[in-house]
Amino acid sequence: MRTSRGRRGIAVLAPVALAALVLTGCAASDGLAERYGNGQGYISGDGAYLEIPVAERGAPVEFSGPTVDGGTTGSADLAGSVAVINFWYAGCPPCRLEAPDLAALSAELDDVQFLGVNVYDGPDVARTFDEEFGIGYPSILDVTSGMVQYAFAATVAPNAVPTTIVLDREGRVAARVSGLLRDPAILRTMVETVQAEA
Repeated sequence: MRTSRGRRGIAVLAPVALAALVLTGCAASDGLAERYGNGQGYISGDGAYLEIPVAERGAPVEFSGPTVDGGTTGSADLAGSVAVINFWYAGCPPCRLEAPDLAALSAELDDVQFLGVNVYDGPDVARTFDEEFGIGYPSILDVTSGMVQYAFAATVAPNAVPTTIVLDREGRVAARVSGLLRDPAILRTMVETVQAEA
């Protein structure tokens, strides 16, 4: 396995910032993202990445859950495609920072399926986030059951928020970025590497 050096992190959001988010419903002001940029009030993964060679990948990850729009989606809908799974929530400062890059990559890589997994919010807050950042791909609402997070726990636990995972065409974890996606070129290269596999 190749991995960048770094430590694992945990997401911690100051109670005041969370209360402000609930009251404003994710208003256009992005003070939360600015706080992260200034190193205030938030601890996340450090952007460490991991690429797993084909021979070392585990079993396909199976999951499903309710989406923001009231439907259901999951691993069965991704079958046969390279997929990018992003664990996020609206009050997470690095999630807000990377959202424009993920939106742009999802539009650019039109043969790759993107799926969000919201670990904290209800549908209204998640929908507002999608509209604010131009997110065109679906997100599963995992706050109630945590079943999607649990499904990945045995392979590469999404123990930092955000976490971005690349699945190969068989639904196996091929790569992970823990924390903020600092450079979209890293994710693009991960995806292209998996796409090139026989």
